[in-house]
Amino acid sequence: MLLWINGPFGGGKTQTSFELQRRVPGSVVCDPEHVGFGLHRMTPAGLRGDFQDLAAWRAGVHEVLDMVLRKHDGPVIAPMTVVRLDYFAQIIGRLRADGHDVHHFTLLAQRATVLRRLRERGLGRGIRWESSAVRRLDDCLERLQAPEFAEHIHTDHVPVAAVAERIASTTGLDIAPNNDSRLRGRLRRAAVGVRHIRFD
Repeated sequence: MLLWINGPFGGGKTQTSFELQRRVPGSVVCDPEHVGFGLHRMTPAGLRGDFQDLAAWRAGVHEVLDMVLRKHDGPVIAPMTVVRLDYFAQIIGRLRADGHDVHHFTLLAQRATVLRRLRERGLGRGIRWESSAVRRLDDCLERLQAPEFAEHIHTDHVPVAAVAERIASTTGLDIAPNNDSRLRGRLRRAAVGVRHIRFD
């Protein structure tokens, strides 16, 4: 089973994905962004654009996820923003056509909520580091409202643990109880955030 967690930058994809991995036995996170980072590192800085526009990224993500889904016994979780329907079809549509059990979720939040989350990234320096995400935020939020990007989950007032539980319930996955205290949960989420600060 593939769980593709879509949504805007700051929508909660990464936190939700690692909460699922922590609590769903046998699950793994396969982050499509790393394929893009590799392509960027191969490309001179002046030629870099949005790596999603590279056919190599879309083909590479499909190939890696197809391989993992065939060889790994547990659920595979892919946190990645995709707002173009043609790119969505080339990855998620192809994986479904290959016969994989693919579940897609879009985590949505109000603009103010997303901006607050971006500010909290990187010890308060997130807005500067995520300036491209801010520029594209309104377009991203609008596109992701499309019915093709369902199932939609609005996360403004829903904790990460509850979002993960809803996804697990929808897909029939067993999920362990959340035994974190409020402090431990905040520390865990902060650690995930720091590990995923983008420098590329």
